[in-house]
Formats: sequence, structure tokens, C-alpha cells
Amino acid sequence: MIVEERMRTYINSLDMGNTPFLEELEKKALAGKVPIIRKEMQSFLKLILSIKRPARILEVGTAVGFSAILMAEYNPIPCEITTIENYEKRIPVAKDNFRRAGRESQITLLEGDAGEILKNLTGTFDMIFMDAAKGQYIHWLPDVLRLMKEGSVLVSDNVLQEGDIIESHYLVERRNRTIYKRMREYLWQLTHSPVLRTSVLPLGDGAAVSVKTGEQVYETTRTIGSGEQP
Repeated sequence: MIVEERMRTYINSLDMGNTPFLEELEKKALAGKVPIIRKEMQSFLKLILSIKRPARILEVGTAVGFSAILMAEYNPIPCEITTIENYEKRIPVAKDNFRRAGRESQITLLEGDAGEILKNLTGTFDMIFMDAAKGQYIHWLPDVLRLMKEGSVLVSDNVLQEGDIIESHYLVERRNRTIYKRMREYLWQLTHSPVLRTSVLPLGDGAAVSVKTGEQVYETTRTIGSGEQP
């Protein structure tokens, strides 16, 4: 647990909630055990949207479309959202939710492997929201950086892995060790990149917020997993 449960409950009790459609969608998603962004991240995204006012948003990881709709609803300006999803069973559900929310003309869903899709995207985005397979964040980073311009914001969700990220490699369950190594490397790259300014926050299950500060060439200076604790 990143933040003590009583404190998190209190903070969430201050939240004003969402639109009726999003409230209904959240209830259905939670009942069906579909992972959607936590209350803390919902509130944080609304804040980032109000500050940044992004005209073009890229989301990696659509699920049933909850966060894409939230970003469309709470961005103070009209925006275009491109979202990527690979899980076939959730794609038609997300598309139907976009239609029901009246956002299907605003949100474009790209179907397939995010790694391949990111390589073929062109142009730049004002904001990128990463909320997909955590072990792939490090592999997607070079293309994500290519798709950012100076001033673009990258929000990476679930980066602290319920606290596992600070544990010794040997205390992490064997099945989680690859993700653990890759996430530690991802956070190191975000915080040491010459073109990013990054803050890692104990928000929900951890969030990293990065702003691109220039157009220098991004170079990987460490091998994956080299940040592992002994």
C-alpha cells in the first residue's frame, strides 16, 4: 500500500465525482473487475487537463474507454484523443461506450499491439497517458518521446507496483520480477533523461509525471534491469 488506507479514504471522500455517464461506467467496470483508473488518478488527470489544456492526447491502454471519456469530458477545450487497445474483447465495449457518451467523433481507437502502433504514429501530442502493460513501458519510451514536443506532458500510471518497487529483487515474487526490473529501469530513464523533468508521486498505485523540456536526442545509457537492488 502506497498511501495509508484511512488517508486515501479521506482524500477520496473530498472528490466531487464525475458526470452521470462516467459514474455509471465506473460502477459497471468495477463490478466486472475491469481495471480502470483509481479515484486519485481521476482527480489528478482533471487537474492536469485544466492546467495543460491539451489539444491532442494519446492514451496507451483503452480498456473499456473510461479514462478516454473522462479526458474528453474534463478537458476545458475541444480535443482529439487517440487511444490504443490490444485486448479484443474490450475493443467493442469501448467503442460502444464512446458512442453512448457522444464522443465517438472525438476519440479514435487504434486496435492492435501498442509497440507496433506507436512506431507508425506521426506528429506530436500535447499529452500522453500511459496505462497499459507495465512491463512494456520501457520498450515504448523511445517512441513516446519521439511523439512529444517541448512542453508535452507524459503521465505514467501504476508505476510503484503496490510498493514492490522499493523491495529487494529477492523479495519480489518470481512471476513479478521481470516487470519489477523493467519498471525500475523505466523510472530511472524518466528521471535521468536529458529531455525530461519528472516527478514520481505516491498517488494511487504511483504516478510519474514528465514534461519534455527540449529536443535533445534521447539515449539509453543503461541496460534493462541495471537499477535492480541487491
